[in-house]
Amino acid sequence: MSFPKPHMFLAGALSLALVAFVIGKFDQDAAADRFSTETVLMAIPESVPAAADEILPVPSLPVAPVADAPTTTEAPSPATEQVLQTRTTTVKPGDNLANIFKREGISQRDLALLLQSKPYGMRLKKIFPGHEFTFGLNENDELTSLAYSPGPLDTLQFERDGDGFIGEEVHRQPERVTSYKHAVIDHSLFIASQRAGLADSLTMRIAQIFQWDIDFVLDIRKGDEFYVLFEELYLGEEFIGYGNILAAEFINQGESYQAYTYADTLGSVGYYTPEGRNMRKAFLRAPVEFSRISSNFNLNRKHPLYKRTMPHRGIDYAAPRGTPVLAAGDGKVITASRSNANGNFVVVQHGEQFVTKYLHLSKFANGVKKGKKVKQGSIIGYVGATGWATGPHLHYEFLVNGVHMNPRTVKLPDANPIPAEERTRFAQTTAPIQSLLQDFKHQTQLAMAR
Repeated sequence: MSFPKPHMFLAGALSLALVAFVIGKFDQDAAADRFSTETVLMAIPESVPAAADEILPVPSLPVAPVADAPTTTEAPSPATEQVLQTRTTTVKPGDNLANIFKREGISQRDLALLLQSKPYGMRLKKIFPGHEFTFGLNENDELTSLAYSPGPLDTLQFERDGDGFIGEEVHRQPERVTSYKHAVIDHSLFIASQRAGLADSLTMRIAQIFQWDIDFVLDIRKGDEFYVLFEELYLGEEFIGYGNILAAEFINQGESYQAYTYADTLGSVGYYTPEGRNMRKAFLRAPVEFSRISSNFNLNRKHPLYKRTMPHRGIDYAAPRGTPVLAAGDGKVITASRSNANGNFVVVQHGEQFVTKYLHLSKFANGVKKGKKVKQGSIIGYVGATGWATGPHLHYEFLVNGVHMNPRTVKLPDANPIPAEERTRFAQTTAPIQSLLQDFKHQTQLAMAR
């Protein structure tokens, strides 16, 4: 079929116009898309300077509505930190490290590694009943840490480090609270102290302060009393024990004895009278903890075995066999031997003037022999009944310039007083505690008088 030429020309022109329209429309839509995209990108600049404390607002963009998507909760990823479990055990009488570690299921290899760690590992061997071990274990029951506490204030802390352990010493500082007590004796020192709320351990320390002036076995009378200022130690709310005795006054048979603690410029701590005299004497009044005196110093005594007058040039202190016997003062052992009459006996020379003798010992302390230097209070032997003895006791003699003196009544030389150059410092340091003790004492007396 053929078309006339004019018609064909008209059809071609229409076709060209249609193609041009389509191309033009496509370009307009593309330009519109580019404009829309550029507008959005310009609304959210990549970097806008702002003050350090300013939070820039985030522009809201039109969002096409979408269908509700199902809500999903993603489970948190498991923690990567190792969770420890701890077990605490207390050292029992007869325990050793091997037993404790075996009981707690800890390998002997770990024990060996702990002991090898320096400088604290070897201190684990010095354990005593009542000390505590806390084992830190991972989820496989493998030892990762160890805390050894010989007391509430000190801890040795060990942490695993590769194939070994690293240790450190941790010391906690307790809170010190000053306390005060007063007691009147009607039966015994310890009963009076317990009634006042004092532990026996603190009562013993009070007796030790005044032991050179007061014989707490023979000199105590009904109506004697004492006032004491001391420290109580706390970790948080927990009471953990007693600190220092700061000041004390003991009234024995109407005579007052006062003692105040003082640390000199070299750090040495002692107890002194208000005038600066040392409470400590050069000799102990009694070198053994005894239950009674079985025989006094008596130059006209009738001997219990031979029934005739034989001077008793010392004092017999009755005490259980094995009770420690102490050196009465600093000195040097000049005899540690045995004889038929004396049994096992020790003689100590104290300077040029004084000699002390200790007879009827069951045995000598380790290392006590002729030439051995001893300090006041060190153990030199143990109570026995060797030689001419009718029962376990210590026969104690005290000689001044070769003459026997009654150990209970001889005037004992004082230890060194406060040095002259420290008298001002001593007075300034002890004045507050002297004042505090006297204030408490005055309040107590007022309360008792009502």
